[in-house]
Amino acid sequence: MATLLYRLGRGSLRRRRLVAVIWLVVLVGLGLAAATLRGPTASNFTMPGTESQRAQDLLAEQFPAASGATGTIAVKAPEAGQLGAPAGQAVVRELTQEAATLPGVVGAVDPFQVGAVSPDGRYALVQVQFAAGADEVTDEQRAAYEKVGARAEAQGWQVAPGGEVLNTEPEVGSTEALGVAVALVVLVVTFGSLVAAGMTMLNALIGVGVGMAGLFALSGVVELTSTAPILALMLGLAVGIDYSLFITSRYRQNLLDGLPADEAVGRAVGTAGSAVVFAGATVVIALAGLAVVDIPFLTVMGLAAAGTVTVAVLVAVTLLPALLGFIGARALPRKLRRTVTDRAATVDAPVAGAAPAEDRSGFGFRWARAVTRFRLPVILVGLLGLGLLALPTPDMRLALPDAGTAPVGSPARESNDLISEGFGPGFTGRLAVVVAGDTPQATASAVPQVTALVQRTENVLAVAPPQLSPDGKTALLGVVPKTGPTDEATETLVNDVREAVGGIQGADVLLTGVTAIGIDVSEKLSDALPVYLLLVVGLSVLLLMLVFRSLLVPVKAALGFLLTVAATFGITVAVFQQGNLADLVGLDTPGPLISFLPILLIGILFGLAMDYEVFLVSRMREDFVHGDTAQQATINGMGHGARVVTAAALIMISVFGGFVFLDDPVIKSMGFALAVGVAIDAFVVRMTIVPAVMSLLGKRAWWLPRWLDRALPNVDIEGESLRAHLDEKSPTHV
Repeated sequence: MATLLYRLGRGSLRRRRLVAVIWLVVLVGLGLAAATLRGPTASNFTMPGTESQRAQDLLAEQFPAASGATGTIAVKAPEAGQLGAPAGQAVVRELTQEAATLPGVVGAVDPFQVGAVSPDGRYALVQVQFAAGADEVTDEQRAAYEKVGARAEAQGWQVAPGGEVLNTEPEVGSTEALGVAVALVVLVVTFGSLVAAGMTMLNALIGVGVGMAGLFALSGVVELTSTAPILALMLGLAVGIDYSLFITSRYRQNLLDGLPADEAVGRAVGTAGSAVVFAGATVVIALAGLAVVDIPFLTVMGLAAAGTVTVAVLVAVTLLPALLGFIGARALPRKLRRTVTDRAATVDAPVAGAAPAEDRSGFGFRWARAVTRFRLPVILVGLLGLGLLALPTPDMRLALPDAGTAPVGSPARESNDLISEGFGPGFTGRLAVVVAGDTPQATASAVPQVTALVQRTENVLAVAPPQLSPDGKTALLGVVPKTGPTDEATETLVNDVREAVGGIQGADVLLTGVTAIGIDVSEKLSDALPVYLLLVVGLSVLLLMLVFRSLLVPVKAALGFLLTVAATFGITVAVFQQGNLADLVGLDTPGPLISFLPILLIGILFGLAMDYEVFLVSRMREDFVHGDTAQQATINGMGHGARVVTAAALIMISVFGGFVFLDDPVIKSMGFALAVGVAIDAFVVRMTIVPAVMSLLGKRAWWLPRWLDRALPNVDIEGESLRAHLDEKSPTHV
């Protein structure tokens, strides 16, 4: 692979204008396709095969008039009892009529006709039915709905439109640009060259543009959840910058070693590019592996992110060499360019002079010496610290997001709070019991039994009268819990109701609703998590065994990954669920974590952890194989890799951290968890615990049974075969 990438890198540099034009055409073409073919994103999370989803599908079939999006307008009178007076009723009826005539609305229900008025006569709920689904409601229709009730508000009434119709795609804007700006600063400091930093960032942004344009072009035929493009953008930016950083760093070192530009690029792509391809492949495999969970929206999210990572790898090994050809020696700081002759920096020039003596006084070498000297205390403190951070992990609760965790001041949150204030938290997450019989008589016979059983269930506030489908075979009963959608008591209620109605004869009884769907999603994900974790850990051991020709190094890497995951979960639970330091991340209301966060986090962190592992440990193995002691090889690997890994980690933390400033709590938690996970894995596990363990193991770290060594294919990440080939071809290329 290294030899192939070496040729690809040199070829891209020699034909740099053609390569740049091809990528520009691809970017423009996909951009036009995205503009013309882009479809809406989905804000709902479907789970085929679960009880709640079967109920939703049955409702859509039997109650087609109610298959569109719904809205709930909460109304609060200036004083208690006003809704009992004719003047107050006139205000609400006028508002109801206004809502019924909004664009896209098929009808609005008078709260006085259905009893949706609070006992104190101050609050009312107006149910609004849209013709289209929540994802198909236009921005104009949504804006008109949010402005309903202006005349009532002018009279001192409080009007708060809410409901699923307000579910929109999170907006990406200036806050994420802050993360990119920080990443650019890190690149400038790392390279000491504005040209090199700008070129690296440009290369990554082109890759992200191509990946996102392709994703949106496909959204017309593939349903994307609203979080899928955000996740793809997060990963595309982070790995795109990091992969370009790795290759550019190696290119600069090759220039300083006296190689001409085309040879420097070829070797950089053949060596660092091999690590990039391997790291990218691990991320792609882990994300594509989400398909084993068999949850459609999660599969799409994983494949969307995997697509942007794939583009980032392709751009790094083709477009980046072309751009490096344009800037030549300007990738180096001005003071270092003088050490590179004009001949060495010119394409097609012969090899320049000898490489300068290696400086081993940098921070990376000093840190490595300190860690290896005090390896036992370092390991113990690291394990103890990560163990303490992981303590909140067993308390993790998972659920789907609801309006109660929406940002304070948002329309959805104002409506939710007003409903809770006037009617109780259970009204913000009502459940629905669907009774379906083979005949109208069977359904009619089962409904009273179901109603009685549900009413006797603890924590049920009320059961609404049944609504019958046109053929009379399906009945819908609304159930109002006493507690909110994400409350543990409501989760218990869902399980109790399902158990209570499980013995009904003659009809199928299905429970659905926001809470029920969230429980079903969480249970399926929880069941799949151990299988997926085993798959990821097993894959990491196998891949690293191929790369490092060792048994203990892969096991150590896998255990370090598990430590990273446990500590990251613990910190995320402490902040987003328990509310500790929530103000620092702009979180208004703590609550359960989004259901798919753990499994998604495992998939992403796995690939990123292997990235840093390969970059650091591959140099250790290289020096050990070439005669250094295990101790010195560990120090060399850290000394050479610490600066680049530190920069790469800071870049990823900056990019992921930029998404913490979004108002959407789901995206906020994803950005936070990824930023924390990268920080822990890079600085605590890979740059501290790993060298300490490697020093403790000594040469035993590189032991591999002979029969297994013969059976494993040679991946050659560091390009040993490439160097042998070049040395044989031309002894001057040393």
